Amino acid sequence: MRTFFILKEKNSMITELEPSEVFYYFNEICKIPRPSKKEEKIRAFLIDFGLKNQLETIVDKTGNILIRKPATKGFEHLSTVILQAHIDMVCEKNSDVVHDFETESIKPYVDGEWIRAKGTTLGADNGIGMAAMLAVLASSDLQHGNLECLFTYDEETGLTGAFNLDADLLSGKILINLDSEEDGEFFIGCAGGLDTIAKMPYRSENADDKMFFFNMNVKGLKGGHSGDDIDKGRGNANKILARFLWQTSQKTDLRIVKIDGGNLRNAIAREASVTAAVPFSYREPLRVDLNLFIYDVETELKHTEPDVEITLESEVAQAEFIDKNSSTNLLNMLMACPHGVVRMSDTMKGLVETSTNLASIKMKCGEIEIATSQRSSIESSKFDIANVVESVFLLGGAGVSHSAGYPGWTPNPSSEIVKTSAKVYQNLFGEDPKIRAIHAGLECGLFLEKYPHLDMVSFGPTMQGVHSPNERLNIKSTQRFWTLLTSILKEV
Repeated sequence: MRTFFILKEKNSMITELEPSEVFYYFNEICKIPRPSKKEEKIRAFLIDFGLKNQLETIVDKTGNILIRKPATKGFEHLSTVILQAHIDMVCEKNSDVVHDFETESIKPYVDGEWIRAKGTTLGADNGIGMAAMLAVLASSDLQHGNLECLFTYDEETGLTGAFNLDADLLSGKILINLDSEEDGEFFIGCAGGLDTIAKMPYRSENADDKMFFFNMNVKGLKGGHSGDDIDKGRGNANKILARFLWQTSQKTDLRIVKIDGGNLRNAIAREASVTAAVPFSYREPLRVDLNLFIYDVETELKHTEPDVEITLESEVAQAEFIDKNSSTNLLNMLMACPHGVVRMSDTMKGLVETSTNLASIKMKCGEIEIATSQRSSIESSKFDIANVVESVFLLGGAGVSHSAGYPGWTPNPSSEIVKTSAKVYQNLFGEDPKIRAIHAGLECGLFLEKYPHLDMVSFGPTMQGVHSPNERLNIKSTQRFWTLLTSILKEV
C-alpha cells in the first residue's frame, strides 16, 4: 500500500474535528494568504504537496494546478474522475477589524456546530473543497479510480483560471465540482454573469463655510453572496445610503465630499459611508429626517436585518466638495440603479432567473466608480439587465463598460454522474437529495466550452454568509460531505 507524506501538528481545535484529514488541510489552508489574483503562496503550497507525495503535478500557463493520482489497486477499471475547486477566496472584513489579507492568516475557530473566522471571511468558499481534494490525494486507504484534481486560479474576481484552462490538460470525462454550499443538494446548472462598471469624472469646488458637515454610516448588515443570497431580502448599504442622501437633496442643498460603499462585485454591500454637507440652517431638520428614516428602514428590514445600524455625526468643515452637477447625477444614478431579484424562473420553482447587484461605490483619482454585477440563467436576459443598468448610468453622464462575462451551465437531466451521486446519497443517508440549479456562478459552464463531453455535478457542505465576515461552515455537514465524496469515488 502506498504511503503519503503528511506532516501533522495540532495547533487548534479545528484539527481535532472529524474528519481529521479534511480539517487538518483546511486549517493549513487558512494559514496561507490567498486573495484573488495574489495566489502565489497557496499555489506554492499545492506544488510542494504534490512533490512531497510523489504525485504528477502540472502548472499551466495561467496558474491552474493539476495533480494526478493513480487508481487504487483493483479499481483501475473505474472511469477517471476530475475533482475541482478554486484556490482563491473573497477577502472581506468588518470595518473595525485590522487584517492584511495578503500577509496574515485567517483565524478560524469552533463556534458550536460551526466554524467561523475572527472578523473576516473564513474562506471555506472554496477552501473546504480544496481540503477534501488534498485529503483524497494524501490518503493511502481510500478506494477510487484514476483521479485528476484541478485547482483553478482567480475564480472569485474573473474566473480567470477556468477561462484560460488548457484544452488538452484534462483526460477525465466526469467532473465533480466541490464549490457548492448546501448539504443534501446536487447542483446540475448555474447562472451566467457579467459585470457593469460606471465611471463618472467630477470636479472639486471650494466648500462654503456656512455649511454643516457630517459623516453618515450604514453598517451591521449581513451582506452575503450576490448570487446565493440575492433573494433573501437583505439590505444593501449602498442603496440605503443613497436613499437618504437623495431624499435630503430634494429638500435642501446637499453636497458630497467623499463616498464609499461595498467592496466586491460578487458580494452584497454590508457597509457604506459618506461625508457630506447641508446648509447650517438645515442641521436640526437633518437629524429629525434621519430618525424618521432609521425607523422606516428598521421596520422594512426587521426580519432580515435586525442589526442594521445607521449613524450620523458632525464633521469638521472640509475645504472642498464634489461639484453640484456631479453630486446630483451620482445620487440619481444610485437611486435609479436596480438591485436585487429581477425575475424568478418559470421552469424551476424557487430559482432566481435574473438579478443585479449594486456592489460598490469608490472615489478614485478624480472619478467615481460604481461596480455592479448581473446574473441570469438565460443569456439574453443577462445582457438585457446589464443594458438596463448601463442606461441608468448613461443618463447620469457616466462612461460604462462591461466585462466579458461567463456562460451559464445548462442542466443535463440525463447525467450519469448525477444519477450515481443521488443513488449513493440515498443509500448513505436514507433520503433523496435535492437536484437543482443555482443562481450563483460556477466554473462548470466554462469547462464545457473547452471539454464539451464532460458529465458534471456540484456539491459541498453547508455554508452560510459566504463573501462576508459572517461566513460559517457547518461541521456535521462537512462530515457527511466527506463520506459522500469518498463513497461516490468508489462507485463511479
